[in-house]
Amino acid sequence: MDNLTYGFHLTAFSSSTEYHQLLFFVILLIYLIGVLGNILIITSVIIDNCLHTPMYILLSNLSLVDIIFNSSTLPKLMDILLTENDSISFLQCFIQLYFYMFAASTEDILLSLMAYDRYVAICNPLHYQLIMNKKKYVLFLLSTWISGCANSLFLPFSIYQLDLCPSNKIQHFFCDIKALDKITCSHTQFYILLYIESVVLGLFPFLLSLTSYIKIILIILRIRSSSGRKKAFSTCTSHLAVLIIFYGVALCMYVNPPSEHFEKQDLVFSLMYTAITPMLNPFIYALRNKEVKGALLRIFKIIKTKIT
Repeated sequence: MDNLTYGFHLTAFSSSTEYHQLLFFVILLIYLIGVLGNILIITSVIIDNCLHTPMYILLSNLSLVDIIFNSSTLPKLMDILLTENDSISFLQCFIQLYFYMFAASTEDILLSLMAYDRYVAICNPLHYQLIMNKKKYVLFLLSTWISGCANSLFLPFSIYQLDLCPSNKIQHFFCDIKALDKITCSHTQFYILLYIESVVLGLFPFLLSLTSYIKIILIILRIRSSSGRKKAFSTCTSHLAVLIIFYGVALCMYVNPPSEHFEKQDLVFSLMYTAITPMLNPFIYALRNKEVKGALLRIFKIIKTKIT
């Protein structure tokens, strides 16, 4: 650890500085759109009484997690692009890893809870209020945030205990687990930790989401009228789209083995995972959901009335 007292260098964008300013403004725009879009979702759920239901409360929590997701990685990337200062202290690196892991694991669990909520709404509509009562979904949310916090403490702290190689160069734009693997000498211990992480807070939530949607699709296929099938499926299309994007990009990002051949691909998928996906989520829900669109329109009308 002594040779890493002064921290690391994030070298993903150090090879060429030709388009750094342009990329900075693109990332800044994506960041601002993502943060403002998610703030609008949170505000609409808080203000509009019609959205005080489990589905939208879970959605507002997802938006809050997306803001943390964006803010854990993109500000440092913009600093690198604008000032070419790619250094990050040892403490800052692990704080960044903490918030990134916190957002990723919490969103993973939240998406599975949202899938379960849609399963109950479609497969057990008469018992929905009983199953998804206030006490239960508040308990779900508390468990989700506590689990995400505990996981994000466990993994960075465990990596902190491992032996790091003399190199202080991280081939990434943030302190990602996969990038840290290249400067970790204790590869066996590292992969054991990563395996535990992947199974507990990756595979289990994914299987819950997958099981929920298999049952949803089976129930929808049993509905005789096409309008009934369309109405039932429309209630979960937004969440399904977010789920596919989240897991699709995550698989592309982490399934590839760590090697120089995949470095550029990893960089592209990492940008999509940390920047594009959190930005798209509020748009997907706002454009595909009548209740959210209605709430946003009512908020804009109130703002317009106060201004005039």
